[in-house]
Amino acid sequence: MLRPADRQDARFLRDMLRHAYHWRMSEDAERPVYRYVRNWGRQGDAGVIAMEGPHSYGAAWYRLFTADEPGFGFVDETTPELTIAVVPSRRGKGVGKELLEALLERAKAQGWSAVSLSTAPGQVEYYEQFGFEQVAETPHAVTMIKRF
Repeated sequence: MLRPADRQDARFLRDMLRHAYHWRMSEDAERPVYRYVRNWGRQGDAGVIAMEGPHSYGAAWYRLFTADEPGFGFVDETTPELTIAVVPSRRGKGVGKELLEALLERAKAQGWSAVSLSTAPGQVEYYEQFGFEQVAETPHAVTMIKRF
């Protein structure tokens, strides 16, 4: 079951950061991953949570960043950046796809013209299936955007 993320989910989203950005944790100390959830629930924040009974096991969310404090997949100040994570025991069962599709639908319904993300180079083909295109690349990461 999926449900919308709210302010009470900030702790769960913070816990999910290590699953979403484990491959980037030591890459750039100037852009701490905590900014992806700090003061969660501000204008422009939205997300979905995957649950079974009372237990949450996955999340996809987006938020806006500024040029002064960009996220890893920052494109511009009017494009929210997406983060997605599923606990390891639930991966490979379609949960990520379900979360991503729900969040993209929400972004489109809320009137965003695009969303961005940062991913490992080996994950590019996965996101291309959802209409994401590469806009920047480093040796360790690819920034992608999906336009609506």
